[in-house]
Amino acid sequence: MQIAFRYPGIPPLEVPETNLLGVFGPQKAPVGPSAEALTQQALAAPIGSPPLRELARGAKQVLLLSDDYTRPTPVADLLPPVLAELQAAGVHSDAIKIMIATGTHRPMTWEELTHKLGSGIVSNHSILQHHWHDEKNLVHLGETEGRTPIVVDRRLLGADLVIGLGHIVPHRILGFSGGAKIIEPGLAGPASGTKEIHWMAAQVPGRDLLGVADNPIRRDVDEIGRRAGLRFIVNVIQGTEGEVMAVFAGDPVAAHRQGAEVSRRVYGVQLPGLADIVITDSYPADVDFWQAAKAVYATELAVRPGGAIIVVTPCPEGVSKEHPEMLQRGVQPVATIRQWVEKGEVADIIGAAIAALTAWVVK
Repeated sequence: MQIAFRYPGIPPLEVPETNLLGVFGPQKAPVGPSAEALTQQALAAPIGSPPLRELARGAKQVLLLSDDYTRPTPVADLLPPVLAELQAAGVHSDAIKIMIATGTHRPMTWEELTHKLGSGIVSNHSILQHHWHDEKNLVHLGETEGRTPIVVDRRLLGADLVIGLGHIVPHRILGFSGGAKIIEPGLAGPASGTKEIHWMAAQVPGRDLLGVADNPIRRDVDEIGRRAGLRFIVNVIQGTEGEVMAVFAGDPVAAHRQGAEVSRRVYGVQLPGLADIVITDSYPADVDFWQAAKAVYATELAVRPGGAIIVVTPCPEGVSKEHPEMLQRGVQPVATIRQWVEKGEVADIIGAAIAALTAWVVK
């Protein structure tokens, strides 16, 4: 059987039928309403929340949060219905700002912003970008009940209404992306719980978190989102080509949990058994290995002990420009990485956590 990859210059792979356990992937999206139409429908029936136009009534400053270039969320398609709701509530366009939740990633370029948000939006609205090392734009909000530090972009506190836009896929650290993840780590600072959250996830195998919607780390992040003022989300489920299959809008926890149930059905597959060799690509998470590692984590659930994993991915920006220590240290056993961290020999705890997550699979 011939298996093709999505990347130019990568030839298809020939696998004898007798050696093929199967080809598995997310469900393909049926032809249906557009992303904009699905967003309108979701906004008309919000989950666990009053309608957005009611929440926005009387708001003098509204902050819309968008994920960045590393995520395929079609924010340009989500914004028109959201902005229409705000307009219906009497919120003027000059009272609406859009902030890019970059997490620890680099800022977006003008071209990336235009592609992500739409040229009309970029030209007519104030666009802010989070810089996680910029102390003057960070504020400490104490700790969660689980003693996780809360340090977020202080510009969140200047808004009367904060709305998060994103997508929901299985996630190795939080169970699923989306929801309050737009705040932590999206708009967090170096002294926030980002290090603790990543390192906590690195202490357990992937099957304990990946695709598990309700877990201690996710609950901690939900609390951080609430404390930072996140009031409403619009999150999408996307198919293999980035097409929007469903939209969930409403309360950041209730809407997210319903979306996670659908995401699990879309992205989860039933395997007839564990494979000796697992071959995967990381599309569309492929700008660097920091993103492409998502493909590695998933293989942990599919490969037999002692098996082999092949990840096809271009990674044009290398391993990670923001976390060079990962490359310098290389792939090491979980126990070795844990020892480095405990002895204070690693400066980049987040990078160490990602290395440990990969090491779980190698193990």
